[in-house]
Amino acid sequence: MLAGRPDGPPRLEDFALEEGPIPEPGAGEVLMRTLWLSLDPYLRGRMGSSASHSSSTAPVPLGGVMEGGTVSQVVSSNDGGLASGDLVVSAAGWQEYAVAPAASLRRIDARGLPASTALGVLGMPGLTAYAGLHVIGRPAAGETVVVAAATGTVGSLVGQLARIAGARAVGIAGGQRKSAWLRECAIFDAVVDHRSPDFVERLADATPDGIDVYFENVGGHVWQAVWPRLNRHARVPVCGIASAYNASVADVSGDVAGLMSGLVTRSITLQGFVFRDHEQLRPQFEADVGRWVNEGRIAYHEDVVEGLANAPAAFLGMLAGEHVGKRLVRVAHEATARPRRASRGSRSQPPSGHHSGSSRGRPA
Repeated sequence: MLAGRPDGPPRLEDFALEEGPIPEPGAGEVLMRTLWLSLDPYLRGRMGSSASHSSSTAPVPLGGVMEGGTVSQVVSSNDGGLASGDLVVSAAGWQEYAVAPAASLRRIDARGLPASTALGVLGMPGLTAYAGLHVIGRPAAGETVVVAAATGTVGSLVGQLARIAGARAVGIAGGQRKSAWLRECAIFDAVVDHRSPDFVERLADATPDGIDVYFENVGGHVWQAVWPRLNRHARVPVCGIASAYNASVADVSGDVAGLMSGLVTRSITLQGFVFRDHEQLRPQFEADVGRWVNEGRIAYHEDVVEGLANAPAAFLGMLAGEHVGKRLVRVAHEATARPRRASRGSRSQPPSGHHSGSSRGRPA
């Protein structure tokens, strides 16, 4: 449960555990058991008190179940479209069991891949990458595409999709471990460590012909280094500003006039978006990316934490950038038995060492 609204970075104390009876589904509803819980940066905004990562939707109420996407298994159904045992994508949140209208659920077609991919490379982050790059970025063969937070599910897919389109992919990441994964598994053309003291110079060396598409996930000093290198007619899809997620006051004190002047004089397109803007692309996205993963043309990584009780610490670690790829919580394995009681929410305690990871697609 959400126990507090963070002032700045979230804390373990902002979460609490509650237990209660398993709900009963009504007409047209299904009872689901959560198997996989998705941890995503946007959830910081859903906790409230984040002026720079706000949403048109009200934040999770205090004492309410923390929001989050899930892969769930249908336990019982009062709707003819879904049956016990079906796997679905839902917004069940941080809880073991949930009831939802069957019409609000999407049955999983993982195209031969693990069901967990419906929350990552074939889920919301994947569609974000696919739509942002192809609709706004529109890379052409021979152009240079730069992506920040490049080892996340969105960033890593952006770079690999850019290479499939014939463009040159440059990833910006933090630390040797992340940079190595981009070079060896995702096969980016160049990788730049934003923690390096000579980051600006290294970015210039990696983009000798400038930048045609910059996929923005970070902001801050990364944006400051990228901005001067954007070519005329560059396209900048913006899906997140991780450097400002914990800000409690929106800062508009920068050189906005200078930014807009640069957009005009260099004819640059700067466009924010969310994946829901492009839901109509889902069938083509799932077909393309599913095929390319199975063919080994796209690699992905899942960073798995075991147990719902470890979700808060895993979430805080994700916000701090300690993971590679998609961070998931395995809440349960597929099962049909229904216990008498279930836990809801998460304990405020650090992970107990049950982290695991796997890279799929192109071998490491």
